Amino acid sequence: MQVITRPEEFDVTDLYVDLRHIVDRRVLMKCEGFNFARSSKLKPALEMVALAERAGVLRPGSTIVETSSGNLGVALSLVAASRGYRFVCVTDPRSTLLTRQLMQNLGTEVLVAPDPAAGLRLVRRLCAENDGYTWLDQYVNAGNWMAHFRSTGPDILRTVPDLDVLFVGVGSAGTLTGCARYLRQVRPQVRIVAVECVGPGPRAARRSTALRTSVRFPVIDMSLVDDLVRVDEAAAIRECRRLALRGFLLGGGSGMVLAGALGWLEENDAGGAEPTAVVISPDLGDRYLDTIYQDQWVKDNYGPEALLDGAEPDSRYAKTLFEVP
Repeated sequence: MQVITRPEEFDVTDLYVDLRHIVDRRVLMKCEGFNFARSSKLKPALEMVALAERAGVLRPGSTIVETSSGNLGVALSLVAASRGYRFVCVTDPRSTLLTRQLMQNLGTEVLVAPDPAAGLRLVRRLCAENDGYTWLDQYVNAGNWMAHFRSTGPDILRTVPDLDVLFVGVGSAGTLTGCARYLRQVRPQVRIVAVECVGPGPRAARRSTALRTSVRFPVIDMSLVDDLVRVDEAAAIRECRRLALRGFLLGGGSGMVLAGALGWLEENDAGGAEPTAVVISPDLGDRYLDTIYQDQWVKDNYGPEALLDGAEPDSRYAKTLFEVP
C-alpha cells in the first residue's frame, strides 16, 4: 500500500504497454500520465519549483508565474496548491475550457493572452510590477530537462535494458533532452528519434494543444538526436483513435509519437533482427474528449479523412505523412 501526504508524491512511472498485439511491432509505450497531474509535466514542474526554492527565489508567500496552454499549467497548479504558493498561469485561446477550469479549481489565477508573444509580454509585466512574482520560464529552465535526466531516462533503461531506439515527442523539449542526455552517457548506442507534428491542414490552425509546436526552444539540444520524424496531425489523431478502440485512451502526443515510430520503423526495416523500441506517452486522453476524440471537431478541423473507420491503421499514413531529414 502506498500512502502519500502530498499529491505530487503519487506518480506511477513504471507502467509500460506492450503494443505488439496492436501494431505488430516490438514497441513498448511508457505511460507518463498516471499521477494527479495526469501527465509527464509533473516531473519538470516539481524540479523547476525545487530549483527556485534552493536558489531562494521562491519563499513562503511567493507567486509562481508561467505560460502554458495545457499540461504544465495543470502540473504547476497542483504543485503550487500543495506547497502553499500562489500561481498565475498565462495561457492562450488554444487552452481548452476544461483545462482552464481545472487550473482554477486548484486555486490558480488564469489569464488568457491573445497569442504566445502577448503572453510573454504579460508575464514580464506581471513580474516587473509585483514583488514576490517568480517566472520559472520552462523554455530555458534547466529543471525542464533535468527532471527527465534524473528519472525518466534511468527508468526506461532499467525497465528495458535491451533498448535499441527511443521515440520522444519534441514539445517543449524537456523529456527529449533529458532522456537523450542520459542515454548518451550511459548507453550511447541507443538511437534517439524525435517526433513532431507538421501542417494542421487547410481547415485547422493549431487547434489542438496536444500536438504541434511551432518554434525550437532553447532547452532543446538537437545534436543529441539521431533522427527527426515529422508526422501529419491527421495521422496522429487517427493513431490516438485506433488506440482508443483497443481500450487505451491517450493524449494527442501519444498518437503523434506512435505514428512517427511506426513510420520510422517501416522506413528503417532492413530485414534483420527487429529492434526493441520504446515510445513515450506524455499524457492521458480524458482532456481531449471534446477535440481529438470528438468526430465533428475532427471533421471540421482536419476533414473526414482524419476519422478512423476501423481498428486497423491506414498504411498511407505510415508511408507518406512523415519525413526523416
